[in-house]
Amino acid sequence: MSPIVINFLLLVLGVLLLLWAGDWLVRGAASLARKWGVPALIVGLTIVAFGTSAPELVVSVQAVLRGASELAIGNVIGSNIANVLLVLGAPAIIMAIPTNVSGVARNSFAALAATLILMGLMFIHRPLVMWQGAILFLGIVLYLSWMFSLAKSGADDPALVDMAEIDEMSGMPSKMGVIVGFILFGIFGLAFGGHLIVENATQIAQAFNVSEAVIGLTIVAIGTSLPELATVIVAAYRGQTDVAIGNVLGSNIFNIFAVMGAAALTGAVHIPPKFMVFDIWVMLAAMVALTVFILRRMPISRPIGIVFLLGYILYMAAISREFVGAGLPA
Repeated sequence: MSPIVINFLLLVLGVLLLLWAGDWLVRGAASLARKWGVPALIVGLTIVAFGTSAPELVVSVQAVLRGASELAIGNVIGSNIANVLLVLGAPAIIMAIPTNVSGVARNSFAALAATLILMGLMFIHRPLVMWQGAILFLGIVLYLSWMFSLAKSGADDPALVDMAEIDEMSGMPSKMGVIVGFILFGIFGLAFGGHLIVENATQIAQAFNVSEAVIGLTIVAIGTSLPELATVIVAAYRGQTDVAIGNVLGSNIFNIFAVMGAAALTGAVHIPPKFMVFDIWVMLAAMVALTVFILRRMPISRPIGIVFLLGYILYMAAISREFVGAGLPA
């Protein structure tokens, strides 16, 4: 078996380990918090919210620490594009996704604002450094504070529903020994999974003579978006597509504010020049399109889902040309 095939297999293994370990960490930490009497709302707004973004967070921080920061920005931008065009596009072919859900408009504005803030910071100074990371991370603190105030006031909000899913989880551990085991496996699994992804993504990039950013935009972004895609597809089959919009918007907000913020606080995040003329505009266009549908209360129907999916395929084809141009590794 050639080394490059082994790299791809280890990269996939890293993604699967990240997703599995992230789920175990959420279950273990949430069970521990509830055992200590922490209110469910606090558990949802902290452990569940951050835990579901743990794969992107771990990959991005480890990438910066290992000098592959282009992988971090590629992961965030690629995930946000995939969340709109792929995660909403594919399930919409099964069943139309409604956008007239209570509270979704304010979250769409928050996601659009997060996108514009990230773009603005990227134009002001490159690479992204600590002060920009602090601004982004402040965004997630303010967003969670806002969600907390909405929850206390009894407001309906799809993001709150998404964060409160912990009450419906099966397989929650109850014995302290099992809880600790869940947490330890989650922590070490995330760390090792992130290591596998960063190391093998870097080697694949070197073998194909492409940037780590391209690997982040494609393989890693799709891999870390799999939980959102699986959640929305299952919801579509069950006729519960109203949860889809909140899932995507919340994920995009966390990717920008929490994941990119933490990455920039860890070290300088270098931005490939191509991102400034292409990829960030695709991310913005996808977010603007989704916001327009939400404001006009238009469901994401099958034809629109097909357009979204075709748009994602074309985007993948455009950035994959770097692979084709580089040729197969020797």
